[in-house]
Amino acid sequence: MDSRTGKKIRLARFLNQQSGNGLLVAYSHGVIMGPLPGMMSLAEMQKACEEMSAVDGLMVAPGMLSKLEQYFIGRDKPALMLHMDYQSYVRDVLPYDLGGTIELATVEQALAAGADGIMTYMYIGHPDPEVEKLEIQRNARLARECERLGLVFMVEALSAQLRHHPEHRTDIKIQSLGCRIAAELGADIVKAFYPGSLENVSEMARTCPVPLFLAGGAKAANPEEAFSHADDAIKAGARGLVFGRNIFEADDVRATVQRYRKIVHGDAA
Repeated sequence: MDSRTGKKIRLARFLNQQSGNGLLVAYSHGVIMGPLPGMMSLAEMQKACEEMSAVDGLMVAPGMLSKLEQYFIGRDKPALMLHMDYQSYVRDVLPYDLGGTIELATVEQALAAGADGIMTYMYIGHPDPEVEKLEIQRNARLARECERLGLVFMVEALSAQLRHHPEHRTDIKIQSLGCRIAAELGADIVKAFYPGSLENVSEMARTCPVPLFLAGGAKAANPEEAFSHADDAIKAGARGLVFGRNIFEADDVRATVQRYRKIVHGDAA
């Protein structure tokens, strides 16, 4: 037997076998941002998980898994992506000038808990090259562990200077650099910000040799704007979405999930 088989089986849980694409919901914001609308209380989170059951994958933090485990049990439930990292780069309350990352669990603990995959951050462009070196080393180690144990490895590639240079979100050279490094380290899926244009999405997808999933970011003032960006991204070559607030903060979560499913999977939805 080979752990590559396990990775293939688990990756197929995140990617629809007809469309080849995936819709994941990031539902782990509390570990870095505290309580948000749509996840203010445990009861609210349980209700939202029930309403999001039609997504391909659902990402939660380690401490919430035992409280939400019932929403992953059964063939018709989402695949489990474990939010592996804590990070303090983008926090608005008690912010740091820069920030840092630390792992919240081991890959073996994630596997034992039933996770199909883990998600980590990879911050590049830190003013101190030693910090970037350690970040690369850390992600490479996690990639090798996921290979050894057969878990899906998703990396969110980010600029370490976003707080002071928000324009890095749409800088195609920086975005493409981060995505390519993540893939070369061993990511099975790379998560990135919407890079500002369809041309940039196409370039990122073309130069990233593994499936590119786009993050949803802050909740859009007009939901139609988020739907439009998602539709454009898939048409431009992205293989999926990792949306959070634009789904779990929606007025009708279940209907919003179905709308995004149609965008991501087309007739396969």
